[in-house]
Amino acid sequence: MSKGKRDRSTKARQIVEHQRAAERRRTVTIWTSVAVVVVLFIAGLVGWNMMADQDDGKVTTPTAAVDDGTAFAVGSGPVTVDIYEDFMCPACNSFEQASSATLKQLVDAGKVTVRYHPVAILDRFSNGTEYSTRSAAASAAAAQEGKFTEYHEVLFANQPAEGSDGLSDEKLIELGKSVGLTSDTFADAVNNGSYRSWAAQATEKFSERNFTGTPTITVNGEQLETPSPEQLTQAVEKAAG
Repeated sequence: MSKGKRDRSTKARQIVEHQRAAERRRTVTIWTSVAVVVVLFIAGLVGWNMMADQDDGKVTTPTAAVDDGTAFAVGSGPVTVDIYEDFMCPACNSFEQASSATLKQLVDAGKVTVRYHPVAILDRFSNGTEYSTRSAAASAAAAQEGKFTEYHEVLFANQPAEGSDGLSDEKLIELGKSVGLTSDTFADAVNNGSYRSWAAQATEKFSERNFTGTPTITVNGEQLETPSPEQLTQAVEKAAG
């Protein structure tokens, strides 16, 4: 073969190789682009579903709740006592231990309706476990089963310290069983966080009412500064006229 033909043959092979290399690069680019589009589509779909879940009523308000779905009522007296509490709040526990007997007497005497508002303002003190939210949600599940008062009491009796992880969901279910909450419905509600979004919404409404700390106690809408049992009784008598 002459030198000229060899040169032309070599150039032809080089052109073919360049074309093949370009085709391979083009194929890789196409499939990379397709992969990126698929990933972005899946991410967008997941995000849309999350937003859709929030917009489609993921806030499950317990049918037992009163006062715009924020509280659980005990008693039916003419004077309304509202108590806003966080189950990790030591001051709330102190108030309950000091005043629970007085509140029960007032309820039994037909003088008051006590509305308990579980709120979650102390999540930051449970090492990321969001105990305040989880315990408030569990109390809502208990209310739905007709056991709010009993569960409310056992939660405060077993209150974890601020700065701890709080009680696990398993422990919340165990405490429920100790007061008669033995159904799968209650356990599933705790494990699945069925009322966590409700707890968040109730806390938002607490803030919208310009309350900033727990416990917050009002008698017929008039706020009291963490009253003693005697002060609470006096406030109820005054409200009753």
